[in-house]
Amino acid sequence: MSVETTAPAVAGAVDKEVRRLDRVIIRFAGDSGDGMQLTGDRFTSETASFGNDLSTLPNFPAEIRAPAGTLPGVSSFQLHFADHDILTPGDAPNVLVAMNPAALKANIGDLPRGAEIIVNTDEFTKRAMQKVGYAASPLEDGSLDGFHVHPVPLTTLTVEALKEFDLTRKEAERSKNMFALGLLSWMYHRPTEGTETFLRSKFAKKPDIAAANIAAFRAGWNFGETTEDFAVSYEVAPAATAFPPGVYRNISGNLALSYGLVAASRQADLPLFLGSYPITPASDILHELSKHKNFGVRTFQAEDEIAGIGAALGAAFGGSLAVTTTSGPGVALKSETIGLAVSLELPLLVVDIQRGGPSTGLPTKTEQADLLQAMYGRNGEAPVPVVAPRTPADCFDAALEAARIALAYRTPVFLLSDGYLANGSEPWRIPELQELPDLAVRFAQGPNHTTEDGTEVFWPYKRDPHTLARPWAIPGTPGLEHRIGGIEKQDGTGNISYDPANHDLMVRTRQAKIDNIAVPDLQADDPDGARTLVLGWGSTYGPITAAVRRIRAQGGHIAQAHLRHLNPFPPNLGEVLTRYERVVIPEMNLGQLATLIRAEYLIDALSYTQVNGMPFKAEQLATALEEAIDGH
Repeated sequence: MSVETTAPAVAGAVDKEVRRLDRVIIRFAGDSGDGMQLTGDRFTSETASFGNDLSTLPNFPAEIRAPAGTLPGVSSFQLHFADHDILTPGDAPNVLVAMNPAALKANIGDLPRGAEIIVNTDEFTKRAMQKVGYAASPLEDGSLDGFHVHPVPLTTLTVEALKEFDLTRKEAERSKNMFALGLLSWMYHRPTEGTETFLRSKFAKKPDIAAANIAAFRAGWNFGETTEDFAVSYEVAPAATAFPPGVYRNISGNLALSYGLVAASRQADLPLFLGSYPITPASDILHELSKHKNFGVRTFQAEDEIAGIGAALGAAFGGSLAVTTTSGPGVALKSETIGLAVSLELPLLVVDIQRGGPSTGLPTKTEQADLLQAMYGRNGEAPVPVVAPRTPADCFDAALEAARIALAYRTPVFLLSDGYLANGSEPWRIPELQELPDLAVRFAQGPNHTTEDGTEVFWPYKRDPHTLARPWAIPGTPGLEHRIGGIEKQDGTGNISYDPANHDLMVRTRQAKIDNIAVPDLQADDPDGARTLVLGWGSTYGPITAAVRRIRAQGGHIAQAHLRHLNPFPPNLGEVLTRYERVVIPEMNLGQLATLIRAEYLIDALSYTQVNGMPFKAEQLATALEEAIDGH
């Protein structure tokens, strides 16, 4: 957070100073019942409407209601916003809003010296502090002397502000997150109209609750204006030069992916079918798509993961753009049906929002450890294309690209997002309709093969010579009757075949179809002729790019490339890799892409890994990359 200029101002009864900053990182933290995700989301929405570039990192327990006041029960929401282009939610918060002792203890280690801490002093009771291991109050023992601490009795102030409402004390206390939001909105000159409109809409059936939350929000704003403890407020100008012209909105990865799927179905002129079973962090896609029946979207919440993908594959057979959504544990259950889709050669999108594993693992934390499962997690030779978005907004384009491949090549396709992208958000430019790709498909209409005796017949496995895709025949079309099932098929006819030579041919043909998928060349960002390349995939794009910028700003030379297509790899990937003396691959796993790169290209790639459930920090990556540049 850097200060550009200062200017005096007058607000309320106290002289206030306004400082202009180029960026700020704020973290709201409290008990999982304190509404921190809602508070962060509202602050983010107002920041987006103001025109700042932004990036967010929600972080919450896996339990629906974790034990109150405990460290495992802390929920937080981090927002990085700026007057320029940014790429990550930020490494260290400049401001921490701590609603209780657990929130303070869980997050204090991430704060740099000099950061501002706003604490809800009402919650710092002896019992609450003992619950998280504080022998003495951190507000009094000097342990916070290196920070700018603002003790605020948030609960008391909220209850006082709402005394005119017919609410119990417990009901009034629930609005303390809105008081905090009002205070922070004043502190950073955020718009307020959107939040008040949101509250009226959210509690439309409970107008008294809506009015109480709005009153708490306004009280927090007024407290900032009038209290002497907050003598400074801050301005972060809109990021006018960061965005190309267009209409923008704030969007999360799961919402962008949902919109991308709807857009793909419209561009293909096919109904969209989602067969899914709820699982964190993919469930939001099911929730969102269920709202879009007007676009021909059908959503089916199945009894389990296997039924979800089975229904989706049936929809693909029937001529729909078929999708199934899940996370890593669900992919394991779906693997046999994915293999069936490979054998049937039908288009199917398998959306895997990766999370920490193995097994149930860390449901609400992020990881990139499903890459090898997507590549090889099926019996037999069952190749599947793999596409990975790199930012929350990029999930829209990645969904369109996955649909293009599935429809053009008649194959299931993995779309590998993760929890960091799914729940994080950033500004997204809404594309013009003419910018979207044409995904139109042609279904089989009649016979496509002439036998030796001159009879015209339909062969379900007669292939397009360019894509090796088989015809897509809609059930019930006269003359297109053909066998379907998981046993090996005879080349061309699709009849059951146990012939060894035919099986060898079909296995190699299915592999050749995937290997020959047309994907763009990899572009390396290398302005200075560097000797070291950092290669990434998926959600590591933001932290890697931020780290590369830091190194270059300090005079270092490093190249960067980022993979969207992981199977097949871009055709020029080998040539790009051989340009550099060192290749570093940061991943949120134990080196899965690095394993593939070493095996495919015999490159001695350096693997830099992290599996703590959180995204990389830019400073952490910059240090590792600088060591690689120096040859350490």
